[in-house]
Amino acid sequence: MTKLTRSLCFSDAEQTSIYAARLARHLGSGDVILLSGDVGAGKTHFARSLIQSLLAEPEDIPSPTFTLVQTYETAETEIWHADLYRLTSVQEVEELGLIDAFATAICLVEWPDRLGALTPPSALSLGFKPGQSPDARSVIATWQDARWTETVTAW
Repeated sequence: MTKLTRSLCFSDAEQTSIYAARLARHLGSGDVILLSGDVGAGKTHFARSLIQSLLAEPEDIPSPTFTLVQTYETAETEIWHADLYRLTSVQEVEELGLIDAFATAICLVEWPDRLGALTPPSALSLGFKPGQSPDARSVIATWQDARWTETVTAW
């Protein structure tokens, strides 16, 4: 399969949140979003905004840095938000149950490089980098699965 890419620029945190909510409308069980970028690049902000937009009632969305995984229930499906930064082996990923969640939930994975060979080929990858102003973010969307083409270009 050919990898496709699209560059996105978010001028500030509010615009990042808007785009996260737009993406959320297109997600369902089995969708995996891989969020990469340095510490402070905007991965967690994007994930929080996406999750918040899918919840019936607002709630605190903590970073899963220390818990590794946070789960949320929506009317349609479960959401898994994973932060794999502290993991040191692929076996630890398997112990989290994340691989099973890839098939049954919406999964947002920060630090997806820790997945190694377990990375789902159908995932949408979003690479975050600082933009031209302090609050701006540059995002490169990459995907192989044709399912994402319409979703990403609709942004």
